[in-house]
Amino acid sequence: MPISFPASLPEYCARDLVLAFPALVDERPVQCAITAEALEDHFGARSLREDDLVDAFVEHRAQIELAAQRLLMEVGAKPILLHSGFFRFCT
Repeated sequence: MPISFPASLPEYCARDLVLAFPALVDERPVQCAITAEALEDHFGARSLREDDLVDAFVEHRAQIELAAQRLLMEVGAKPILLHSGFFRFCT
């Protein structure tokens, strides 16, 4: 199951306090997201402001995409949400 991540910037969803980013699983688009809490707790986001969250995502993109890839391998081509708790076990 090939998984890749387009190089686009993530989209901020203020209602859910997440950044959404796309993945391609078997060439099909799958929605991925990471919580603002995870970005603050594990990737140094300075606040819940969109700019701070995007900066943390961009700086740690490789780690975040690796975590997303691991979860996608488990659940298949289904949307995923990376919570702070996931990264506690993702070392």
